[in-house]
Amino acid sequence: MITTLVYRDTRLAAHNPSPDTLATLRHEPGVMLWVDLCGPSEEEIKLVLETTFGFHPLAIEDCVTDSPFPKLEEYEDYLYLVMHAVDDAQTQRFSTTEIDLFIGRNFLVSFHRKPLRPVQTAIDRCLRNPSTPVRGPDRFAHTLLDLMVEAYQPVLTALRRDLEEIEEGVLRDMPAAKLFPRVAGLRKRFSALRQIVRPQREIAASLSSGTIKLIRPVIVPYLRDLTEDLSRIETQASAWADQLILSFRVYLNKSNHEANTGIRVITAITALTIPVTLVSSWWGMNFERMPELSSRFGYLGAWALTLSGTVAILFYLRRRNWI
Repeated sequence: MITTLVYRDTRLAAHNPSPDTLATLRHEPGVMLWVDLCGPSEEEIKLVLETTFGFHPLAIEDCVTDSPFPKLEEYEDYLYLVMHAVDDAQTQRFSTTEIDLFIGRNFLVSFHRKPLRPVQTAIDRCLRNPSTPVRGPDRFAHTLLDLMVEAYQPVLTALRRDLEEIEEGVLRDMPAAKLFPRVAGLRKRFSALRQIVRPQREIAASLSSGTIKLIRPVIVPYLRDLTEDLSRIETQASAWADQLILSFRVYLNKSNHEANTGIRVITAITALTIPVTLVSSWWGMNFERMPELSSRFGYLGAWALTLSGTVAILFYLRRRNWI
């Protein structure tokens, strides 16, 4: 699907003109275009990317092929930018969708395979405020990038909620069979978030360097703010990943402590049976000529020895705080 916004003298003049007129509009003085391709057909891709704008074949190839990493390439009269936006259709896990941008002197072409909320939001804003002036395609690009970064906030909220639930589970003795998969899954999501955000932050920093001729100086401060937002997201994800590992270590230490406590109690109980075992073993041999067997006070002596030995061991264990 092709969505087109036509600006004349910085004001919105037309919405979705015939695609056959795009080539003419592109070269008309005072006209600026934003052409958005959402899940386009092969004919639409050829019409817009090849026929109308004549982008480099390598750039078109990169555009129609999904790239796992963001990138920024400068051509003679346009910039080619690959970024990744949060995929709203994926509710169970963190996922992103690639969006490709071609930024020229009087046009912006955006390309994505799936509908993206930031793109639709930006288009709706332009349609609701047709009198708002837009003086360059770099403004369109910044608006898109800014909305893409804002779309990460629900993801961060969900990740933070999952982290808090795991921390509560650690304190409430969540079963290991339930805790371990959640920890591994959340750590994987943190890693995916950092791997996506870090290179995007580097690209935003390049765009805000002031050395790219297609980015006007008035837009540079906004792009710097965008770089800072991405940096905060990356820092937050790293901090939460460390916090997750710390919580898991607390769980392991707690489990080890509980296991050691149980072993210590069992050892203490075993130690208390030592006097009984020794005395009963000695007098239970039943040799015919054992003098203790015929002693008048043999039974009382054995009983007293057993009791005193047990009490002594019990006193020792209590002093060592083993029981």
